[in-house]
Amino acid sequence: MTDNTTTPPAGPEPHGYAAARIELLHRGAPAGPPLRSALARITDDWLTSLLGPAQGAALVAVGGYGRGELSPRSDLDLLLLHDGSAPGTEIAALADRVWYPVWDMGLALDHSVRTPDEARKAADGDLKVHLGLLDARHVAGDLRLSAAVRTAAYEDWRAQAPARLPELREMCEERARRQGELRFLLEPDLKEARGGLRDATALRAVAASWLADAPREGLEHARTLLLDTRDALHLATGRATDRLALQEQDQVAAALGLPDADALLHRVYEAARTVSYAADVTWREVGRVLRARSGRARLRRILGGRGGRGGFVEAERIPLAEGVVEQDGEAVLARTARPEHDPVLPLRAAAAAAQAGLPLSPHAVRRLAAAGPLPVPWPAEARQQLITLLGAGESTVAVWEALEAERIVSRLLPEWEHVRSRPQRNAVHRWTVDRHLVETAVQAAALTRRVGRPDLLLLAALLHDIGKSRPGDHSVTGEQLAREVAARIGCEPDDTDVLATLVRHHLLLAETATRRDLDDPATIRTVTEAVGRTGTLELLHALTEADALATGPAAWSTWRAALVADLVRRAAAALAGEATEDRTEPGPPTAEQERMAVEALRTGGPVLALHARPEGAEGDAAVGVELAVAVPDQPGVLPATAGVLALHRLTVRTAELRTVDAAPATEGCALLLNWRVAAEYGAPPEAARLRADLVRALDGSLDIPGRLAEREAAYGKRRRGTVPAPPRVSVAPGVSRAATVLEVRAQDAPGLLHRIGQALEAAGVWVRSAHVSTLGASVVDAFYVTGAEGLPLEAGEAAAVARGVQEALGG
Repeated sequence: MTDNTTTPPAGPEPHGYAAARIELLHRGAPAGPPLRSALARITDDWLTSLLGPAQGAALVAVGGYGRGELSPRSDLDLLLLHDGSAPGTEIAALADRVWYPVWDMGLALDHSVRTPDEARKAADGDLKVHLGLLDARHVAGDLRLSAAVRTAAYEDWRAQAPARLPELREMCEERARRQGELRFLLEPDLKEARGGLRDATALRAVAASWLADAPREGLEHARTLLLDTRDALHLATGRATDRLALQEQDQVAAALGLPDADALLHRVYEAARTVSYAADVTWREVGRVLRARSGRARLRRILGGRGGRGGFVEAERIPLAEGVVEQDGEAVLARTARPEHDPVLPLRAAAAAAQAGLPLSPHAVRRLAAAGPLPVPWPAEARQQLITLLGAGESTVAVWEALEAERIVSRLLPEWEHVRSRPQRNAVHRWTVDRHLVETAVQAAALTRRVGRPDLLLLAALLHDIGKSRPGDHSVTGEQLAREVAARIGCEPDDTDVLATLVRHHLLLAETATRRDLDDPATIRTVTEAVGRTGTLELLHALTEADALATGPAAWSTWRAALVADLVRRAAAALAGEATEDRTEPGPPTAEQERMAVEALRTGGPVLALHARPEGAEGDAAVGVELAVAVPDQPGVLPATAGVLALHRLTVRTAELRTVDAAPATEGCALLLNWRVAAEYGAPPEAARLRADLVRALDGSLDIPGRLAEREAAYGKRRRGTVPAPPRVSVAPGVSRAATVLEVRAQDAPGLLHRIGQALEAAGVWVRSAHVSTLGASVVDAFYVTGAEGLPLEAGEAAAVARGVQEALGG
């Protein structure tokens, strides 16, 4: 056997590798590509010394190590090649000479031992193996073996590309379905999530096929940034992890010289955006090339080899708008288009593409980036094209992302740069701020038939959170920014006022409907004074729904929609001049309520009535219940009932308490509690079970605090390592003339309402009604309370009650 081994380079002895590695990671090369390359070099030297002289064998690095990009805690992906001439025992001994010292070092090792033919067959049968061989790099031993495997891997890859690339694309899509999109995750997997390192590697493989290539602009920088972040994560945690967990983000940010975790996520999201866009463009090009190849083959069969110039038929160009045509399933610029002389063309092309449901070609987007600035105020056509783009529905997203890839949106709307790729540290939100705004416009596009001014609805959807990532209340800041944008794009003064009002009050309806007593005229006045006109109220209603639908599943449900619709109906009636009277006392009890009160007083125990109704969003299996409870007047009714409901996993939506005077045949009075609750899962419990537990809770034989503490302990074990913000209880001034309103903001937990009820009971106040709003892991509950005489609390007393409740909740 001919000796083609390479001479081992000078490097650390095996026993010195650990020290050299520690020196490098903690006091050596700067972070980034130099660190990864240096770590790969000293590892190469060590492995070469381990292998020693090896005839007919070679050690090959594959995967990330093959690319010379070795992160601090990455696996060593190694292939031991041999020519098959040596006995199996010798090859096994040679492998042990390398593998065991690696394991002894505590390094993760992905290894295989194959002949070149076996490596080729393994690649044919396993796409992941083939991808690894595309990055194969000779480390030590017989160089010819390594070169033969690498050459064969590339030859086979290019020959098999028409079949292999669709398989690779499906692998990428399946991974995205499992891991999500990196740039929208609060705890992203830097490697596996869509837009991460795996996708960047897939794009290298596509380029190696010679069928298509990814857009190069910014792609290598984005990949390097993701690798740098992973290196810092490995060093911060001391573990081989790719998930950027919340508790590690500040430390990773500091290691990368960034001010905080938000700056880190912003940078990571921008990198992921670049990779995702490159993947979209590349896979679209792969599909186009494969379709064209298939079409040309069919054409040659039909024409017997004749089909124009070499069987090529020029693609049809279909006009879409002035300067914009469709070609090969994309919106491209007409040959006569001159972006530098037509500043409206970017918006016109984007609107035409979105309306046609087509992607904008990358070449067209790059040319559109050369368009000159629009005059201020914008011409009417530019404003209309923006509205047309926003009203196109789902296809708006891909076109908007294409404009974002060349920063065209930020040039048209400078305010956009502040929300671009900005994280939202709220589990309810599934998008970054910028994507949420676009998604709100998508949702609003489906509601434009409900409003008289769909143009203002779409603009408000795009701008409603534009004040985020700036100091102060984002609604207040956003109002001023919306005025500036409206003036720049040429809106009329009256329209500017409406747009500013929508942005300023985009949270008003949802917060009021879920946290306030709709029977209190002061609640309705809050809305009518804010909107001023019926048309604005109509727009705000649609914007509220679009905003919630674009936020996430937890933000909208049939229950929430019904409350908002009821509030809008009442506010519209008030704006139309229908009289409303101040309500200081609830209306007379119904016949059923009187019957229940009499029965409770006669038996001396609680009486319950349940009525099931649909609950949750469309397709949600949650079951809602209207629950009425009558019980003889006694202390502790509210916390006891709330505790029983919590034990039965019933989520409280609203609660109202009132006193029902005794009938002539009975003595005393009864308390009547009306609840709207939803079963967390399954069917709601039977009234008899609830009543039995309520009887035990009122007489003290049911240990509600203990049972809830057990539930809370189990619930806490399932939480990740984050520490929630402390609860906050405040007095909402001027909300009601008939009662004092306390707002409780806290982390949701089993029995929270029970603990609040206990605190209010201890404070000696009367709870007239409670309105519970849960969004994800947070709750905002509003309690209308009075003193014993039924009047609002004095300011000092109200503040003391708020402090007491906050202390009881651990704040």
